[in-house]
Amino acid sequence: MTKEDSDEKFSFQIEGKDYIISKKSKPQKKDQDKIIHAPSLAIGAVISGICIVVIIFGVENISDEPQQLIETQLVEEEIIPPEITIETFFANASPLLGNPNAPITLVEFGDYQCHFCNVYFQDTEHKIVENFVNTGKVKILFKDFIIIGPDSASAAHFAHCAGEQDKFWEYHNILYNNWAGENNGWASNNNLIQFANEIGLDMNELKKCNNENRYKSLIESSNSDARSLGLTGTPAFFVITNSGAQKIHGAQPYDVFENVFETLLEK
Repeated sequence: MTKEDSDEKFSFQIEGKDYIISKKSKPQKKDQDKIIHAPSLAIGAVISGICIVVIIFGVENISDEPQQLIETQLVEEEIIPPEITIETFFANASPLLGNPNAPITLVEFGDYQCHFCNVYFQDTEHKIVENFVNTGKVKILFKDFIIIGPDSASAAHFAHCAGEQDKFWEYHNILYNNWAGENNGWASNNNLIQFANEIGLDMNELKKCNNENRYKSLIESSNSDARSLGLTGTPAFFVITNSGAQKIHGAQPYDVFENVFETLLEK
């Protein structure tokens, strides 16, 4: 991270073009070329901003290897990123999973009704936890990016309320283990209460937390963070170290994450 004229600034690149961001000023684009747009895989609408992004807080890229783009849940809207700071990645997130001193942080932006988020959870997340989180090499944060419907917001709120009883990740897991589609009722309020019963939550405390909407503002802020980063779909990931952050777009296979982690750990 570098400082210039007392303003905290970060440099980053989008498709090889240089940008600068500051806490006191909006990102300044050094190159006026436009980003290539790609079609929505979720609903067939044209959207903007699908790209592989490398964000640099230090002086060199974490990885020069391009990531393979695969299917991801997309939201149909034009994204104009406002200013970005380090807090955009770490604030308004879940409790930390893993060793707080782990050298790598994996930040996921997800929606509990998202098909491809569930694909990542079932096919990849368990292996990352077993091989990198449980060994103290990687820690994980989950941030909400609600793009599908009201049940997604309800599920996210229940998960944060479960976090008050130190069971955020247990509730996170039971949600994805009961995933059954989009906007079809599996994440209804009655089912969300049933999931809470299954993991032994104090129901009075949970209902009080939920009725008071204690985490409504946090979830909305997390959504704003996602848009600040130019995200257009879920899941989206940022692999962060002291020297920078690399984006992994979509439900990539485990090997992609493994290769990124191993490369960073060798430095």
